[in-house]
Amino acid sequence: MTSIGGAEMVDWNLAVATATRLVRPGPEVSRDEARAVVAELRRHAKSSEEHVRSFTGMGTEETHDTPVLVVDRAGWVRANVEGFRELLKPLLDKMQDKRSGTPGGAVLGAVGGKVTGVELGMLLSFLASRVLGQYETFAPATRDLPAGANGGGRLLLVAPNIVHVERELDVAPHDFRLWVCLHEETHRTQFTAVPWLRDHLEGEIQGFLGETEVDPMTVLERVREAAQAFATGRGDAEEDAASDGGRSLVELVQTPAQREILGRLTAVMSLLEGHADFVMDGVGPDVVPSVAEIREKFKERRARGASRLDQVLRKLLGLDAKLRQYRDGERFVRAVVEEVGMEGFNRVWTSPNTLPTKAEIAKPAEWVARVHRKAD
Repeated sequence: MTSIGGAEMVDWNLAVATATRLVRPGPEVSRDEARAVVAELRRHAKSSEEHVRSFTGMGTEETHDTPVLVVDRAGWVRANVEGFRELLKPLLDKMQDKRSGTPGGAVLGAVGGKVTGVELGMLLSFLASRVLGQYETFAPATRDLPAGANGGGRLLLVAPNIVHVERELDVAPHDFRLWVCLHEETHRTQFTAVPWLRDHLEGEIQGFLGETEVDPMTVLERVREAAQAFATGRGDAEEDAASDGGRSLVELVQTPAQREILGRLTAVMSLLEGHADFVMDGVGPDVVPSVAEIREKFKERRARGASRLDQVLRKLLGLDAKLRQYRDGERFVRAVVEEVGMEGFNRVWTSPNTLPTKAEIAKPAEWVARVHRKAD
């Protein structure tokens, strides 16, 4: 990784060590129960492939080369650290070039790498107990964590978290595990059936990172401004998320150019998350008998959060925006499918030009008018 005098810009090993030390233990299960959960999740992941392809009309009969990994919380942390290293390398190289000419740069690199490693580890420890599953789009293959060929990703299912939530919601374990797999398999299908999607998303993310201020004092000043905004109450978790005071820490330290890119990224992520929710509920009635009960209880859980502290952290980190992506994206997909059918909706995957804008996510009829009626 990028380093100055042997000191990494981010101490990735310290990030992993910090996260695995701080992450809460999962639910108590016996060894036999754990094996049974892992085996069932693997079966559901496999069966979900055909369910998703049949419902969406996407993909082929060829077996996906992206592996399915059933992991614990520490395994999720290690996988995501590798993903961060891959995705952030261009930005860190840019920061390396900037800092190498700065007096005391080696010392700043050594200290900053440790501090950033601890901070990243703390963030990952918070998230590691909440993520049920994840399609890692930019995952590099490692000795312990295989990934798809030619830059393909991998599908992670976090077994302890799935067991924890199914117990918390008091729902049928078999149904809930399949329901989760349907959502994550939809993400895998999106990226394997739409060859240009990964490169497009990576290009947008790299464009976003490329606009990042690399002057340490500038970044520090922007972070201070953001922190002051929250200290004065403008970032309270109960404020309207649409107001300036409802913006996350991530949003408050952005440049104008980054906000423009983020608008496009938000639209894409809303589409991907909403589509996955739409598919998991659309397939559900045929293969998940208790899908209506699961959906209702899960929506309530999403809405209330685990505690006030959890709500504040979700707001600070921008996770509330992700919850809105599920809701707004699902509403967009449902409205378009009702208007032009699944085949008509699938025009969204034609090219980057047919992806919805952020405004069209809120007004699906405008996307239909632009992509369908203009083409017709």
